[in-house]
Amino acid sequence: MFPDQICSVARSLEIVGEWWTLLVVREAFFGTERFSDFEANLGISKNVLTERLNKLVDSGVLGRRPLLGRGNPVSYRLTAKGRDLLPVIVALMQWGDRWINHGQEPVRVLDRETGKEVAQIAVTTPKGKFLSARDLAVVPGPGANGAIRERFRRPGRSQ
Repeated sequence: MFPDQICSVARSLEIVGEWWTLLVVREAFFGTERFSDFEANLGISKNVLTERLNKLVDSGVLGRRPLLGRGNPVSYRLTAKGRDLLPVIVALMQWGDRWINHGQEPVRVLDRETGKEVAQIAVTTPKGKFLSARDLAVVPGPGANGAIRERFRRPGRSQ
């Protein structure tokens, strides 16, 4: 869909941008491992689930391991790459709770140690200062091509 774009967001969406895919990842964070449990918890068709699980395994977000049992069952678990999506999933949940569910959270995310709700996901400095969009500058990175470098050199760009 976006293979020619030199953009981390676009390339990430190639893997997790389809909404069933993020729901599969959410379920994996909730502890779901078996195909039948993903199917039941999501209400997703077998063919769509098979496609999403295969894509997540192929992209390294989920790992697939055989389980003992009839019918060659397998377990799907998040890899390190998949576990790094935790802030994305929690941020989407928090955004939805605030703007769509209006504080009527269907589930809550708690710190196991304290039992308290996790903090709001935010962009911060390395020292923890909260930043808004107005506090940020977007500049070319090491993977930028000439077009990106030119785009961010234009006069009037706030950087």
